[in-house]
Amino acid sequence: MASFETYERPGIAGSGTIACGLAACASVTSEVLLLARSDASAWKAEEQAHSLCAKVDAADAKRVKVTTKPADLASCDVVIEAVIEELELKVELLSKVGDAAADADLASTTSSLSLDELASGSGHPDRVFGLHPFNPVVRMELVELCIPEAARDEIGARARNWCESIGKTVVEVPNEPGFVVNRLLFPYLFDAVRLMEQTGMKAEDVDRCMTLGANYPMGPLALLDLVGIDVAVAIGEALYADSQEEHHRPPGRLTSLVDEGKLGRKSGAGFYDY
Repeated sequence: MASFETYERPGIAGSGTIACGLAACASVTSEVLLLARSDASAWKAEEQAHSLCAKVDAADAKRVKVTTKPADLASCDVVIEAVIEELELKVELLSKVGDAAADADLASTTSSLSLDELASGSGHPDRVFGLHPFNPVVRMELVELCIPEAARDEIGARARNWCESIGKTVVEVPNEPGFVVNRLLFPYLFDAVRLMEQTGMKAEDVDRCMTLGANYPMGPLALLDLVGIDVAVAIGEALYADSQEEHHRPPGRLTSLVDEGKLGRKSGAGFYDY
């Protein structure tokens, strides 16, 4: 069982960018166990996490351990699910790691799905909460923390203290799909796509207007490429399913890009070529 104050034996279930970034940050205070699906993904995750440790003050790559065996999570006091935005996949993983780490609190990094559905589907509704970091995790300060009504009373304090101990600023957010940031951000990003389509403007010019005119650090179309076009579509679909508001529905241009395999930076092309 986790101590009341904070987490001392964290585990992270996932091997992608968010998971590896969290592992690097967590290594500031303790050893952290990273659960990968296969030997190949474990090798890549270890390499990425160790590389990211170099970008975090006081991080220690030697504290990041990688495994492919859920049973190795048995002694963890928190396990953070950090895989792609697919409800069935997240539910299955939360169920699996919850069984393996019988006393651990269980966090999901979901950015758009219903926490209540994740919690009930996992079979561990009193242990599941939302912990949503932002990409790149080693640089972005904010964590949206969401504690569902069914969660144990003490989870909120433990989770907040742990996030703060690894250098994050915590904002507790309402239990709504998309929380605060994505619920406000994605209508803006989608409007930028629609404006470009309606006017025939170049992506560079739309972005230049927002970086120079609104002093944003990055334009909306470049940001969509950074987030991942497929991820943006998944988030938009989840938001629209909840709200039925048109400004949450992903524009057709985004789904066309996904069909073409143009997912943004990670695929080498999106609104820009990389």
